[in-house]
Amino acid sequence: MWPSQTNNSTSSGSANNQNAKTLGMTSAISMAEPKPSDISRTNELREALKPYNVFESEEELNHRMEILSKLNALVKEWIKDTSIARNMPPNVAEQVGGKIYTFGSYRLGVHHKGADIDALCVVPRHINRSDYFTTFFELLKAQYEVSDLRAVEEAFVPVIKMNFDGIEIDMLFAKLALKEVPDSMDLKDDMLLKNLDQKCVRSLNGCRVTDEILRLVPNIENFRLALRAIKLWAKKYGIYSNVLGYLGGVSWAMLVARTCQLYPNAVAATLIEKFFLVFSQWKWPQPVLLKSPENVNLGFPVWDPRVNVSDRYHLMPIITPAYPQQNSTFNVSLSTRAIMQEAFENGLSITEEIIMGKASWDKLFEPPNFFSKYKHYVVLLASSSSAEDQLEWCGLVESKIRHLIGTLERNQSITLAHINPESFPPLEPEPDRHINMWFIGLNFKIEKNLNVDLTYDIRTFVETIERQAEQINVFKPGMAIEAKAVRRKDLAAYVDADLLKRDKKQSGDKKQNGNVSGNGGVSPRSQSDQAKKRKSEDHNDPLDKKRRMSENEQQSQTPTPQVIS
Repeated sequence: MWPSQTNNSTSSGSANNQNAKTLGMTSAISMAEPKPSDISRTNELREALKPYNVFESEEELNHRMEILSKLNALVKEWIKDTSIARNMPPNVAEQVGGKIYTFGSYRLGVHHKGADIDALCVVPRHINRSDYFTTFFELLKAQYEVSDLRAVEEAFVPVIKMNFDGIEIDMLFAKLALKEVPDSMDLKDDMLLKNLDQKCVRSLNGCRVTDEILRLVPNIENFRLALRAIKLWAKKYGIYSNVLGYLGGVSWAMLVARTCQLYPNAVAATLIEKFFLVFSQWKWPQPVLLKSPENVNLGFPVWDPRVNVSDRYHLMPIITPAYPQQNSTFNVSLSTRAIMQEAFENGLSITEEIIMGKASWDKLFEPPNFFSKYKHYVVLLASSSSAEDQLEWCGLVESKIRHLIGTLERNQSITLAHINPESFPPLEPEPDRHINMWFIGLNFKIEKNLNVDLTYDIRTFVETIERQAEQINVFKPGMAIEAKAVRRKDLAAYVDADLLKRDKKQSGDKKQNGNVSGNGGVSPRSQSDQAKKRKSEDHNDPLDKKRRMSENEQQSQTPTPQVIS
């Protein structure tokens, strides 16, 4: 039996919910209809989001639709020409079809102004991936609207990236085992995956998961507005990055979708508060599931801790709802989970103030001050000789940073390694050098005169990246990576002064002593205050009842280790 979710979302015993509808894995927590105050707060939310460019104008939306229409026409033209070149009669080649599908934030209807589009090119069985990366690539190259065209054929999910008339597009490829791909084709049918290769299944997964999420939420408009707000909050809070061990777009969408299932009649303002309430109390690693997994048995690996030993070690599983079910968060580490847990608690505290009219929505979107939270940092610097090299180099370095986080976490003296997802340019640009910097704040165990040498850990990380870059032929002359230990008081040499001044009150300025050596950093993790007690408007919400029983956590003053470079 799959893990149940009832201890997080049970509504049994609640008179208000005896007829609660089952959506997803459990019955709803509350079927309460929105109050006038909920609708008012939701209208305030919509207005508060506008300055953040999360909505596009009609003109901009139409421009995207035109681009997709042009791409779709190009795909059909290419498939027809390729079919004729393979001796297919022209009248038959006209009928074989082919289609562009969208997925991700654009398909969900929550993309922001200027966002890229995730697309999928679906073709019939006689068209090959090699055709896609040769003749179709050449066709795209010939289009005057296309720039920055590049193919990443050897990726885990092969992709063509481009800028099409001002919009960034990532386009995947999938071949179905069908003679024709009509315009009416729905990708929902699991049997479409039969006899496909893994890369095609992975490519189709994006569309199948996105469409399934939309099918599983009770009210799409409420879901979309709540998700826009949660995505903006996660980006501002510095916890939006799948590659660095936080959550990516599809994971945030699934958490909001689960909240919608638990509160099916709630409007966006209520959904956001309940989102923080549910996930500040979630019993990780219990998985988040939007529906019971189906046994399709087409032979593709699925997430199942009963069968796969490795799945039992996932820290924060959020499982995609389409076959083959996968954990969308396998990059999450102990540190990133702790940071997100703190963010959920902080979000709950702020949204409670907003619901009570004590704060505006803007407060939710204020970024925390990462640069005053820790006393010591590790700075990673990646540099190259050209902008093109730097784009490729930064992609590789960023994809490996989570391995350094894992190494630091295994150090018995370290309790938290906090990577900031944003990469920063140098304060003073160097001629003919392109430089990006990432910052990692560290917490150490509370021991007086603690000495920790991180030199070996960091040197090993640098050497591993350089070796892998050479193995996959990415390493170019001029590429370099280095790591430095920096005290908070010395950050002014790396980060803009305005960023350092912001919200110094959040820094948790504790008086601390100690010593840590190597290229590493230090500082005990500040515990967020528990959400203020308030009388819940919905007394039948078991999660509110549970939270009201909890006590404020105590903070203690602690000594700090010291870094030796």
